[in-house]
Amino acid sequence: MPVTVTRTTITTTSTSTTVGSFRALTQPLGLLRLLQLISTCVAFSLVASVGAWTGPMGNWAMFTWCFCFAVTLIILIVELGGLQAHFPLSWQNFPITFACYAALFCLSSSIIYPTTYVQFLPHGRSRDHAIAATTFSCIACLAYATEVAWTRARPGEITGYMATVPGLLKVFETFVACIIFAFISEPFLYQNKPALEWCVAVYAICFILAGVTILLNLGECTNMLPIPFPTFLSGLALLSVLFYATAIVLWPLYQFDQRYQGQPRRSMDSSCSRTYVQPNTVCYWDRRLAVSILTGINLLAYVSDLVYSTRLVFVKV
Repeated sequence: MPVTVTRTTITTTSTSTTVGSFRALTQPLGLLRLLQLISTCVAFSLVASVGAWTGPMGNWAMFTWCFCFAVTLIILIVELGGLQAHFPLSWQNFPITFACYAALFCLSSSIIYPTTYVQFLPHGRSRDHAIAATTFSCIACLAYATEVAWTRARPGEITGYMATVPGLLKVFETFVACIIFAFISEPFLYQNKPALEWCVAVYAICFILAGVTILLNLGECTNMLPIPFPTFLSGLALLSVLFYATAIVLWPLYQFDQRYQGQPRRSMDSSCSRTYVQPNTVCYWDRRLAVSILTGINLLAYVSDLVYSTRLVFVKV
């Protein structure tokens, strides 16, 4: 939904068409996107040239750099060709939504790839290329984060919902949920315990609802809702806070309390012993702890989302 932000006020308006020009590349935002394009290209090229991307962690890093490179290239082509009006998604919402996801993707790769993959490589050409790729991944992360900072909504601006704080929080919430899903990919971590199965349901339900909100804005379909969009946002944020409040209690309780067959200490988990741990893997106790921390982080994000959503005012033009 295109919006105007005054205080934290959102006003529906129409999207203007921008004429393409090569001068767009000489503007600060154009130069920043060129940096994003080059840094992601160099990152995946360095890794691909020596095949240093096997295993799930290496695959994730390679996917991140290739995906970010491809979408950034599309954005540059659309900007240069003045094709914003012909783009199938809302141009007021798409670039900043992608930039926020790209910043988070590159941040995760810049942390996960060196800690779970690069450090296990023998010294030599492959390791040097992987270290250099990590450096360019960090540069890309900073470039995408800078774009988010430059283009996010400010009071008095005409912008899209995804450029507001609640919109950016939706991106963060779905990203954190995806990381949680990766950590609970082993079903035995929660099966046969209704409380833990409820937590998994919470993660899935809130992820789907936040994802639907993002898609509605990208497709400019918020008017298709049977209820007003502001009411939908406030209700969604409140429901998510209540759901995550139960998960932040139940997940640690049933994972770490011995009264519920939990493991309070890492040493009690045989998968965390040095003889068992393998490169590109995370032991089960660490996974449980990571999910607990990420649940708390997402709860704080949803609380912030609720606070900002209640302050939004939508006025149709």
